[in-house]
Amino acid sequence: MNVGMLVGLIGANIQKSLSPALFEDACAAAGRRGHYHLMDLDRLPGRTLAELLAAARVAGFAGVNVTYPCKEAVLPMLDEVSPEAQQIGAVNTVAIGVDGTTKGANTDRVGFRCAFETEWGAAAVRNQAALLVGAGGAGRAVAFALLDLGVNTLLVHDQNPSQAQALVRAVTSAFGDGRARVETDPAAALSRVAGVVNATPVGMLGIPGNPVPVAAITARHWVADVIYTPLETDLIKAARARGARAMGGAGMCIHQAAASFQIFTGLVADLARMQKTFAEAAAARERSLDVS
Repeated sequence: MNVGMLVGLIGANIQKSLSPALFEDACAAAGRRGHYHLMDLDRLPGRTLAELLAAARVAGFAGVNVTYPCKEAVLPMLDEVSPEAQQIGAVNTVAIGVDGTTKGANTDRVGFRCAFETEWGAAAVRNQAALLVGAGGAGRAVAFALLDLGVNTLLVHDQNPSQAQALVRAVTSAFGDGRARVETDPAAALSRVAGVVNATPVGMLGIPGNPVPVAAITARHWVADVIYTPLETDLIKAARARGARAMGGAGMCIHQAAASFQIFTGLVADLARMQKTFAEAAAARERSLDVS
């Protein structure tokens, strides 16, 4: 079968995304033609999320992924939202039916969970405390993934206190009292946790900085970042320099992409091939960026 399929990504600062390579190669492996179109809010001044979603429907897209800063904002725009995405409070995958109806899902949760299990195993965090920096769309999915993995207590830090409080309420509703609380001092918190996740966009190419207090990281910690542009953020490099185990966002990207591909196409992606495709595309991108 050689049926063309059009999907895309809506978000800001996405020109270096590897999602097009992953989707298009997965389609080729399944004997299909696929095209993945980037709709970058930074390159489309004046265009809103609602307008781009409407345009995708009119153009016959099979679906879109959504990323920062759209994962929470897109929910009320959809005809239907999966129970899991409703629970998380964020959507990163929108399937568009042939009649134009939209259904939101979240594959970031399974993406982070699978990446963590593959890298370190759930035992690295089971019955322990963890610190989450960033309570936006990505942070919400990571929070639920960490609880899935068996985190005993999740400390949530965000520059917006109300956003952190909202995530704690969502986690409490799903997992019970005492499983999450707002943290205002991440440096102090690192002395009480097994590891930390950066779920903010800070550290991405074009968004410099490091939202995690690196001086408080020790060799006993694990450190994860949801960012994969660059493959190793300043946080990951600093964590490794301090002897900590560190994981960038590549694994999460690959696993969530495989889950999104199945939602869009009904087909199961070849994960090993997708990992190889990611590695090749990332290497080419890093060379072009001259990022070590």
